[in-house]
Amino acid sequence: MSKQVSIKLQPFLVEVNRAIAQAREDNIILTPELVRTNLNNLAQFNTRIPDIAYRRDEIIHAEQETVPVRVYSPAPDETLPVVIYFHGGGHMCGSVELYDAMCRKLALAGHCIVISVDYPLAPEHPFPEGISACWLAVTEYPKVLTEIAYTPELIIAGDSAGGSICTVLAMQNQIEKKVKINKQILIYPCVDYTMAMPSITSNGRGYLLESEKIAWYFDHYFQQGENREHYSPLHGLITKDLPKTLIFTAEFDPLRDEGQAYSQALDQAGVEVSHHHFDDMIHAFINIEDLVPEECQLLYQKAGQFIRA
Repeated sequence: MSKQVSIKLQPFLVEVNRAIAQAREDNIILTPELVRTNLNNLAQFNTRIPDIAYRRDEIIHAEQETVPVRVYSPAPDETLPVVIYFHGGGHMCGSVELYDAMCRKLALAGHCIVISVDYPLAPEHPFPEGISACWLAVTEYPKVLTEIAYTPELIIAGDSAGGSICTVLAMQNQIEKKVKINKQILIYPCVDYTMAMPSITSNGRGYLLESEKIAWYFDHYFQQGENREHYSPLHGLITKDLPKTLIFTAEFDPLRDEGQAYSQALDQAGVEVSHHHFDDMIHAFINIEDLVPEECQLLYQKAGQFIRA
């Protein structure tokens, strides 16, 4: 029996595909402002925002660089592990504000501190500016935890482009060994900038994230003619020194195959890896939780168990 996208998503996808077709017909030119607005509009499908005991906006300063972050803790009087979260959005969209609900849920599920990073976005800040800011967050995060106690356990997490950022930082850290990253959580990560995997084509139209849009994101992110294979974590250095990893993939996601391939590559390198596949989900489903609450609940539950283990 061939797999089918969840019935819960079908009316939503009909509307999305109608809007995409209309935009093509009207020759609407994509702009950073337009795609940012479109992603922010998904917030209407993510209205469950739990209370959390501690939430504070901070700025990490180091030498010439600063990066804004938002810190969450479900129990500021307890000493908890730290998760640094990098949001999705194709390296061009998304924000700490858009991901506020997700970070609260992750902090509650994992009973952990979450530091959500407002890294600079392309095209205004092309590669490697965002990576540099995220590296700063990972190496200097204790500077913003002066009010709350934390354990030395450090976990990095992210969805889509944020998952890519995690894998790039983990890859870099194998060589530089600046910090001890204990674990990483990758939610439908982008790990192959060559766009060579079959699911890029087979899932490249009709499921919210389209392959044309992915190519457009990458062209705005890499502006200096970089060798994209060289900078793809899937094709980079993968050793047993990478952190213990939890990967989520979705069947109707153009990034499905690269996430699965990355999981296999980690396993072959001797990294402890857990992979959970959602058979009927699409890319970015945590952004539309109201439509698929059970699936999102399962994702946070599994991520929480992984953090607490």
